[in-house]
Amino acid sequence: MKQVSAIALALALFGLTSLAQPTTVLAQAGGGWKTLLAGTNMDGWNPIGMANWRVVDGAVQSDNGMGGFLVSKDSYGDFELRADVWVTPDANSGIFIRCGNPKEVTAMNAYEVNIYDMRPDQTYRTGGIVDIAKPTSVINTGNKWNTLEITAKGSRLIVRLNGTQTVDVMDTKHARGPIALQAGIGTVKFRNVQIR
Repeated sequence: MKQVSAIALALALFGLTSLAQPTTVLAQAGGGWKTLLAGTNMDGWNPIGMANWRVVDGAVQSDNGMGGFLVSKDSYGDFELRADVWVTPDANSGIFIRCGNPKEVTAMNAYEVNIYDMRPDQTYRTGGIVDIAKPTSVINTGNKWNTLEITAKGSRLIVRLNGTQTVDVMDTKHARGPIALQAGIGTVKFRNVQIR
């Protein structure tokens, strides 16, 4: 009887360990990705400007057209970033990286990876880096979820939008700083913002 109880206890402990194991395995299998913004809260980010950031249906969104940013509390130099982004066709948004001033984010003190399909001057439209690199492909992002991937390694910057590389450029203006998610004209939603 004692042997049966010991086996049952061992199986129960193994079962509990197995239940906890997938989380660990997924974290390891995920290639070291750390979630910065899941879409359930804005912990780890500071809002600046007038945007009405809020959590809606598993994403963080703004739709007031007043402009503003969510700025990460941490700074990053070399990294890979990926994010799911949804915008209305008229939206002016983007992800700013290596921001020099976390209280006043601009395309002059950071790299602005643009999400702006209807930009009047299409030179640095969606998928480009404003004033640095034109996108090599025209990809419209309105009214659907898109995946934006940004790699910053030293002076090399690579942007991919929905799996298509749109930028591969060298630039040394900005070496390190926070990441900022932009809200401007139209509706913008972010979820699954991850970094490694």
